[in-house]
Amino acid sequence: MPSNESVLFVARPIPLDGLRIIDLTQVLAGPYCTYQLALLGAEVIKVEPPGGEWIRSGGPVEELVPQQLGLSFCVQNSDKQFLEVDLKEPMGLESVLELVDDADVFIQNYRPGVAERLGLGIGAVQARNPTIVYCSISAYGDEGPIGGRPAYDHVVQAMSGIMETTGTDEMGPTKVGAPYVDYATGLNAAFAVMAGLAERARTGEGQVVDVSMLDTTLNLMASNVSSVATTGNDLPRLGNEAASRSPSSGCFVTSDGVKLMIASNTERQFHSLCEVLGHSEWAADERWLSPTVRRENQDALRVLMIEAFSADNAASWEDQLVAHSVPASRVRKLSEVINEGQPAARGLLHEILVGSEATPVQVPGIGFQLNGDSLGPRKAPRAVGSDNDTWLK
Repeated sequence: MPSNESVLFVARPIPLDGLRIIDLTQVLAGPYCTYQLALLGAEVIKVEPPGGEWIRSGGPVEELVPQQLGLSFCVQNSDKQFLEVDLKEPMGLESVLELVDDADVFIQNYRPGVAERLGLGIGAVQARNPTIVYCSISAYGDEGPIGGRPAYDHVVQAMSGIMETTGTDEMGPTKVGAPYVDYATGLNAAFAVMAGLAERARTGEGQVVDVSMLDTTLNLMASNVSSVATTGNDLPRLGNEAASRSPSSGCFVTSDGVKLMIASNTERQFHSLCEVLGHSEWAADERWLSPTVRRENQDALRVLMIEAFSADNAASWEDQLVAHSVPASRVRKLSEVINEGQPAARGLLHEILVGSEATPVQVPGIGFQLNGDSLGPRKAPRAVGSDNDTWLK
């Protein structure tokens, strides 16, 4: 646990202790939602189809794949209990409905309509437990011209417009390198479930939570969406330039070929930038005296900045700019970020021992600190059906 002298609590926070969640989600978004809730202390009972969900066989750690404990599965499935149930069989369906009787939350991420056909729609579940919080996670929801369509992360990236605003005119649209739609949807769903639980506590009534990947993605682009919806004008591709479009912010190539991202938006930051670059006179030049005139004359400013940044390497410029309170970072590989130690200092990554050989695996914790604790997992994922004997009659 990260040290924090101002925090007096020593016990691990478990704010959701006593909460029972029935988890019928697969792949990334749904399981990441229930993983967040499990880290907060909820009892998550994961129900998988015969043989387990397909993502168990994915990931780069080869010795875990034959055990159906692939890294792709482990990332978001610690701290859960694992059932193997054939929902197409009457006994399988009834066993899940019996679990619903004593649950607080029911979460599924089937394509709209599938849960109803299986006998696990909102009506069937709330008939067994009227006060349950029922959460559906889907690509687009059930309404609208594309409601009910299936999708995965990269498909939603195309549908949402994020690809069209990423990249440059020369390279064309490009998707975000990580499955950020899935993981953001998982976080959004966990947030939505917490809202449902709070409303149930207020009213005593069951709640229905509906989370879509497209809704989540559009909310992640809130400023872009608001601009286009208000003006009717699509936005240009910015490439590596700053969303602020400040003429003194953006991406610059340095002497070692490494790119440097800087944010020089305020007057103070611009004056500090000019000082670091050895050209304090730029701040007094009538072409760049204010943000408005800088924008009008940004081409001339950018030419000078490009030349100035080519005089030193990215690491040096980063150190100098940060020392002068100008936000800056060289473009890093993910391995660099991890090895430099900031995730460790924040307690973001946690080691779990997976499978028959206790293979060490690094997985993320909750992503924030609660009373100084970053809330990592306590139990590694296990084989499909490991807890059948405990929960199924």
